[in-house]
Amino acid sequence: MAAQLKSVAHEAVDHVSPVPHSPRAVSVVRGRVRAVLAEWGLPPDVTMDAVLVASELLTNALVHALPPATLRLSWVRVDERRALRVEVTDTGRALPARQSADPDEHGRGIAIVTALSARCGIHVHTGGITHWADLFAA
Repeated sequence: MAAQLKSVAHEAVDHVSPVPHSPRAVSVVRGRVRAVLAEWGLPPDVTMDAVLVASELLTNALVHALPPATLRLSWVRVDERRALRVEVTDTGRALPARQSADPDEHGRGIAIVTALSARCGIHVHTGGITHWADLFAA
């Protein structure tokens, strides 16, 4: 997986990483997110939340959408505060998968993302769908 990291005046502003459409991808990307956020100097609690949010958004893209998927970490302003934005873009919904026999096995991802983020949402565009979440960094 190739990745880009841009720095401006020693402040990281963007990390983009394509995500392979495979079951192992989420684990690999979790490690990458941890490494990038450690390099950016984020506190461990914010890093843990961001890793979980990225994991949930990526899992949803791999299970429910068509490849390819891309992860982006960037900085935004939310109510005059600096926030880490976690985005996952995919090319749109795949055909609905068969539902699991166990309703406790799936379905909590978006609730987790909503609980951990300052705000979150979906942006539909010509390239697909971007699910995003903003987490306060300090």
